[in-house]
Amino acid sequence: AEMATFEEQTVCIVEALFSDLLGEDGSDCRSLEIDSEDSVQSAEEPPTRFDPVVVASRLRRMGDQCNVDFEKVSSEALAEVLKGKKLKLPSRCLQMEKFGAAVESLSRSWSNQNPELVYERAFLAVSVKLLMHVSKKVLSMVQPSQLINVINGNSQVKSYVEACGGWVRM
Repeated sequence: AEMATFEEQTVCIVEALFSDLLGEDGSDCRSLEIDSEDSVQSAEEPPTRFDPVVVASRLRRMGDQCNVDFEKVSSEALAEVLKGKKLKLPSRCLQMEKFGAAVESLSRSWSNQNPELVYERAFLAVSVKLLMHVSKKVLSMVQPSQLINVINGNSQVKSYVEACGGWVRM
């Protein structure tokens, strides 16, 4: 089977993450699977199967570790994202730009404050956390494409993920 590109895999992962977020109203009790113990891979044996649900749950755990308090951060782009619905931004494009800019600035400052945290991991954690935060406020404002474009549009993050061995290794 032909391996999907990084961008195609990102789409699958974000969609899995979204279906998990949307299923949190209690009606659907299936949340993302945690990697099962019996499928623990040895270091030499690369994971062969790309499972977007497993990768999405890892991203979500990274997001959960992000301790940025979005309500207290002074960032113009972030403020725009958080009040996006009230503002009725002229276009989804502009909203996406603001989302990307907010993730970028928050990731940089968070990884600067935590030297042990590489920028790329901070970027993934912040983007997932911000998405979860915004979706709790105004679900209708959040689209999978926002996160997909933010991740796929960052060549540094793409290189990092590929250097780790791809999404299956995240």
